[in-house]
Amino acid sequence: MPGKNSVKQYTDKGYYHIYNRGVEKRIIFQEIQDYLVFLSYLKNYLLPKDEEKLKEKLSNPDTSYTDRDKIIKLLRLNNFADEINLLAYCLMPNHFHFFIYQNSSISMDKFMNSLATRYSMYFNRKYKRVGPLYQDVYKAVLVANEEQFLHLTRYIHKQALALQGDALQHGMTDQPSSYLDYIGNRKTKWVKTEEVLLYFSKSNPKLSYRAFVEEKDDIELISELTLEDI
Repeated sequence: MPGKNSVKQYTDKGYYHIYNRGVEKRIIFQEIQDYLVFLSYLKNYLLPKDEEKLKEKLSNPDTSYTDRDKIIKLLRLNNFADEINLLAYCLMPNHFHFFIYQNSSISMDKFMNSLATRYSMYFNRKYKRVGPLYQDVYKAVLVANEEQFLHLTRYIHKQALALQGDALQHGMTDQPSSYLDYIGNRKTKWVKTEEVLLYFSKSNPKLSYRAFVEEKDDIELISELTLEDI
């Protein structure tokens, strides 16, 4: 019998909570570099690819062989800037959460398969291992209403905030997530905060997004959108 949320509702113009974890709940981000590599893959996939500029640089005789190789790889790489909006994310030691919007019914699956394959290849090569990195195929749940839409971002960001102490111990200033983008401390071009932040005040601290995240959890609002036993 399929596991919870492994059977997906693929729909055009849908919002989804996506998550996955390491096989046997093993660590999939062992050090800072692993987080940075995963984030760089997200950036590659989600920022628009300027093919004209890349081809112009490729044809320039002054471009080095090393740079040419990088450009060719970028030109071949899948890009989902027109297909996927990433509204929120957090990366945890043995799992991750995404909140995404897909334009077409096949966008999410293409994006997640590309990302999972690429990171698995990197991880297995680096740590000299073989076999699946993830427990199973990614899980995805369609966001059904406005309350879930808002509270899902808080759930995701609270996951990262709960590990703030562990992040500091491992040499990171924070557990990787989109929370800093939401509270105005950072601007990541491939994280789309606008839709969610429209619901909150920029001038009244009591009605701000930060205050919303620090409130008591309303887990029942998103119980169907979350992993049961990470």
